Amino acid sequence: MTSTPSVPTLRERTRAVLASRRDEVVALSHALHADPELAYEEHRSARRTADLVEAAGFETERGAYGLPTAFRATAGSGDLVVALCAEYDALPGIGHACGHNVNAAASVAAALALAPFADELGLTVKLLGTPAEESGGGKVDMLRAGAFDDVAAAMMVHAAPQDSVGMSSQAISSWRVEYTGTAAHAAAMPERGVNAADAMMIAQVAVAAYRQQMPPDTVVSGVVTHGGDAANVIPARATAAYDCRAGTAADLRALQARIRACFEAGALATGAGLALETVGNDYADLRQDFDIGRRYLAAARDLGRTVQDLDPSLRGGSTDMGNVSHLVPTIHPMIGYDCGGTIMHNPDFTRYGTTPQADLAVLDGGLAMAWTALDLATGDRHRAGLLRRLADRGAASAVAAEQEAGPGTLPTGG
Repeated sequence: MTSTPSVPTLRERTRAVLASRRDEVVALSHALHADPELAYEEHRSARRTADLVEAAGFETERGAYGLPTAFRATAGSGDLVVALCAEYDALPGIGHACGHNVNAAASVAAALALAPFADELGLTVKLLGTPAEESGGGKVDMLRAGAFDDVAAAMMVHAAPQDSVGMSSQAISSWRVEYTGTAAHAAAMPERGVNAADAMMIAQVAVAAYRQQMPPDTVVSGVVTHGGDAANVIPARATAAYDCRAGTAADLRALQARIRACFEAGALATGAGLALETVGNDYADLRQDFDIGRRYLAAARDLGRTVQDLDPSLRGGSTDMGNVSHLVPTIHPMIGYDCGGTIMHNPDFTRYGTTPQADLAVLDGGLAMAWTALDLATGDRHRAGLLRRLADRGAASAVAAEQEAGPGTLPTGG
């Protein structure tokens, strides 16, 4: 790395670069918002996002890591690789009610602001288009495919009603449940039937009974998606969708075993067949790096934002960024704007995603991440620490490969 200007000078230079790109970045946020696409189907969103950075000179690979709606775009060739994750999937029926248009555009803003200075900072700026955060876990797929193998630090910001730094999230697993029985006339010959709906009812009662003994920070939620077709026919098929959440990946595995037993009880009691299918990847709990988080916190406050202090007790929903955080030093701050008192995953939240305040959140979130990366690149102690951790991780992976360790652990989606 060559001699670099002072951090205040670099901050102003990155601010100027982003100011020159402001209209493009805001237009991207608005375009994503106007054209929402679901998990693994974000073809136009990925193309729009990749087009912008490719036109700015990034080396871009579309359909990266075996995912048609993922991409990789890089600038610079330094040994300190900083990944910026761009989420752009939406929610069924309610569009960008989680603000992923803001998330994606903010990561693009950070990448554009840093790119002209990457080589003089000894940085590689790695913008990753990461599909399917809402359902499926695209980042877990990308972890398995090596997207983060060379990454020393990963970051993104997430839209929210207010700014916060350092919060955690719950580990989650999603299941599709199906019982198969035997149809029969419910009055003439009910003894000839095997009632799949009864099997589902028994499982639900078992889950409800277990709730009294569930450890803190565990949640089980679900809906029956099919329970029969006619009142005078013993249901031969019943289906449900269930989520298990826990405070840590280890607690999630224990919860899964108990809830699986509840569903098995329904099958055992009625004689119905049971199919329990995992939907997508398991998400690990989010473990944010507080050292990097403090740098982001200072940068955001320097931009005039009101951000509460780091608080590890804060807990959000669930995110596949959690899996990344188990392997790579990671931050996932919330970037706030006025949402009229509503919350994420509410249809009203969608309406606020292209307001002037949301646009400011895109720009401030991007610049705060860029300034955080500047600190990582120019702070000798922290830079060395990140590179050492990266080398240690590579050595551990090599040992694991030599030992032919079994299936992947939950943090990488196994």
